[in-house]
Amino acid sequence: MRHEPITFRPADPADATAVAGIWRTGWRDGHLGHVPEELVVARTPETFAARAAERVGDTEVAVVDGDLAGFVMVVGDEVEQLYVATSHRGTGVAAALLTHAEHLVRRHGHPRAWLAVATGNARARRFYERRGWTDEGPFDYPAQGPDGPIPVPCHRYVKDLASPDPSPR
Repeated sequence: MRHEPITFRPADPADATAVAGIWRTGWRDGHLGHVPEELVVARTPETFAARAAERVGDTEVAVVDGDLAGFVMVVGDEVEQLYVATSHRGTGVAAALLTHAEHLVRRHGHPRAWLAVATGNARARRFYERRGWTDEGPFDYPAQGPDGPIPVPCHRYVKDLASPDPSPR
């Protein structure tokens, strides 16, 4: 378990390179073998770099002892992306990021959050279930490819956030 405190802050443009690296590594770990090959081919280091730079405004980072340990992207009521640096996996950063994402969704006025998990990503699905998220069933998530959306077999997970937010503001 972690010993250093985790702090959260909005990402800034200087974080984009680190976010892109964490994102690509984590995405490959959770998605290879579970998404269409067309999407795997489209997800190059360059596309992760471009997407991380474009999404700075939607990104919050977790910092541990000065190191960018992970990030989350929240848009509306959707927790779109949540990834942890390999060196910080198993330390509680993922759970802290998910709790932080829930607070962000709640602060934006949404009583319920949702996220998509690739159907074959059993590790992520177990993680979300342990954190109180409910599997509402399969659906095709429209991941953006170079020529338009690519349907990805996923499960929609939801969590009721209607109870008061216990986090300090």
